[in-house]
Amino acid sequence: MQPFQFFTAADEAAAIDAAARAKFLAGGTTLVDLMKLHVERPPALVDINPLPLTAVTELADGGVRVGAMVRNSDMAGHELICDRYPMLSEAILAGASPQVRNMATAGGNLLQRTRCYYFRDTALPCNRREPGSGCGAIDGNNRIHAVLGGSEHCIATHPSDMCVALAALDAVVRVHGRRGERAVRVADFHLLPGDHPEREHTLESDELIVAVDIPAVPFAVRSTYVKVRDRASYAFALASAAVALDLHDGTIRQARVALGGIATKPWRAHEAEEVLTDGRAGAVLYRAAAEAALRGAVPRKHNAFKIELAKRTLVRALSRVGGLA
Repeated sequence: MQPFQFFTAADEAAAIDAAARAKFLAGGTTLVDLMKLHVERPPALVDINPLPLTAVTELADGGVRVGAMVRNSDMAGHELICDRYPMLSEAILAGASPQVRNMATAGGNLLQRTRCYYFRDTALPCNRREPGSGCGAIDGNNRIHAVLGGSEHCIATHPSDMCVALAALDAVVRVHGRRGERAVRVADFHLLPGDHPEREHTLESDELIVAVDIPAVPFAVRSTYVKVRDRASYAFALASAAVALDLHDGTIRQARVALGGIATKPWRAHEAEEVLTDGRAGAVLYRAAAEAALRGAVPRKHNAFKIELAKRTLVRALSRVGGLA
């Protein structure tokens, strides 16, 4: 790890002022790892742990605001999250280990970087780490890589579980910077790689995530998160699904579906939602929705299995919420 300067931000304004020359340090569960690997080489770190962004509060419209510095373990166990958005609590608890969840923050989770081996090994080509160097995964070892949202320049998967649930819930990221405040939907916050995989999100260098707003979604009380991985704990998703259903007498009036582990960003499956809406809950409908969600998938040499795995993962999540009538 190279030498770096270390500052502590006394307040939000000081943090934003320092952002142009430094990286923010919250839980450090991603950044410190990447610094050890020399993937991240910031000249300075700004500790933002003193900032008062640690509250989970109810909004006037029935939604919930989660401060950017709320620890993952605190969010997963909070009464408002457990009662109103079970899929979000389950998604967080499916990620990492208790020790990591005790350190990782809501804002940091949004900024997680890919676990692609080519990205994390500076001896290998990676357009995300070094634009123009090539993507070693496309013709290399691509078992864990994306089948949705990739480009000829990058097929790295987004690693977060939490963000999959947030995408399904239409959550909004609140950002403060030198040019003022703005709000960005989670669906728009993360970028597809396209021709510029080095740009992973819309956050500018002088901006700070201050909160995540989760809208009121009354039927999200009937929701779940299913994650399939190589081992039962402390492993990243090969495929995952966040599902919420508005059911009435066996008919699905509304649906929210997002997929993880198979795409270059948290993947909102609008095609699946369209198939589900106004349909009769049951195995046939669930499979049709899964087929629609993966219709545009592009397999590579080692990851073609993910397409069927993702379909079955989504069917399992839908069956858990809607039953198998």
